[in-house]
Amino acid sequence: MELFSLKNKTAIVTGACGLIGKEHCRALAEAGANVVVADINQDACDAFAATLSEHGTQGSDRTPKERSAHGTHMGLAINVTDKASLEAGRDKILAQYGSIDVLINNAAINDMFENPAMAAKQSMFENYPLDMWLKSLDVNVTGVFLCSQVFGTVMAEQGKGSIINVASTYGVVGPDQSIYQNEKGEQTFYKSPAYPATKGAVVNFTRFLAAYWGDKGVRVNTLSPGGVENSQDEFFVQNYSKKTALKRMAVPTDYKGAVVFLSSDASAYMTGANLIVDGGWTAM
Repeated sequence: MELFSLKNKTAIVTGACGLIGKEHCRALAEAGANVVVADINQDACDAFAATLSEHGTQGSDRTPKERSAHGTHMGLAINVTDKASLEAGRDKILAQYGSIDVLINNAAINDMFENPAMAAKQSMFENYPLDMWLKSLDVNVTGVFLCSQVFGTVMAEQGKGSIINVASTYGVVGPDQSIYQNEKGEQTFYKSPAYPATKGAVVNFTRFLAAYWGDKGVRVNTLSPGGVENSQDEFFVQNYSKKTALKRMAVPTDYKGAVVFLSSDASAYMTGANLIVDGGWTAM
């Protein structure tokens, strides 16, 4: 089990205050890492980082408050599309921990339409707004590029590190638009072109970076999760579940094992790969 230990490792999670971002952080803390909770809001990052102390294995003889005070976990407000913000964050991390060992590029946006009655029309490819396309490219692709450049360069200089780029099954296969049809057969929404396009870019960027930094001891892999149940309409949950071999959507904790595996020496000979954890969606 020592292969899975992240003791004395410093791990950054972007988009850390999101649904699965929080579980990524908990998984890393439970494996012993110093976790940098990185997201756009400092107060939210600080508040969640404080809760992680109870999950960490380091300093187990201390109370949660004492462990937090010793800097086991850290909240960090960053903007993944702003290089200066990332560089300032890098300097804070290095000043506190001295190294960066794991980077999970989890921050991303998924299209949200304010008016549900108009969502089907607006999400059609023929009508899809250019500004939404560009925003997705900025966060989902450029954000991964910049975080990898700023934090990954530290790893390359150290001669070791693991970068995990979070993509999606829709980075591998095209969306099945029929799962967005309700019980009446009405199309409530179309999965837009931006999300699959950006996640596909992330998968191939992983391959580029793995080949580029392989001789520097930096491993770069993709984690492609399937859909996570999160208070969606019942018809959607049923439609999605039927498409998986396990006949259910994921729960947020379903990715914790994969995160620890890719972050740790348990995957020491794995780079440039895409680990698909989707309940068998892409196998059907």
